[in-house]
Amino acid sequence: MTTAANPGSVYCTKCGTAMTADDRFCRSCGADTAAPAAATAPAAQTEPGSDCKRLVALLLCLFLGVFGAHRFYVGKIGTGVLWLFTLGLLGIGYLFDLILIIAGEFKDADGRKLVVWSN
Repeated sequence: MTTAANPGSVYCTKCGTAMTADDRFCRSCGADTAAPAAATAPAAQTEPGSDCKRLVALLLCLFLGVFGAHRFYVGKIGTGVLWLFTLGLLGIGYLFDLILIIAGEFKDADGRKLVVWSN
């Protein structure tokens, strides 16, 4: 997509990042600029991952999981307190969370998955 103000400038149709005329994919969001915007189905778009790191959550869960440290880390304060007083729901909740973190299905307080292992 070229703008009328500056015919040499190309911008991503999804995020608005400036691109070179030869770029097909946006370097910022990865959108395909050659595909029409209407062809992209809303279900095909993925939600952004959490800002919390998966490795930190895994280590906290491994060493302090029965005390709910990993839940406090991701902002789940209520269930963190529950884990603290029940020792990780008698260990069952601790193991369940450990499996979820390893599988990449554990979510933060905003409902976003922890996908990034480290920076």
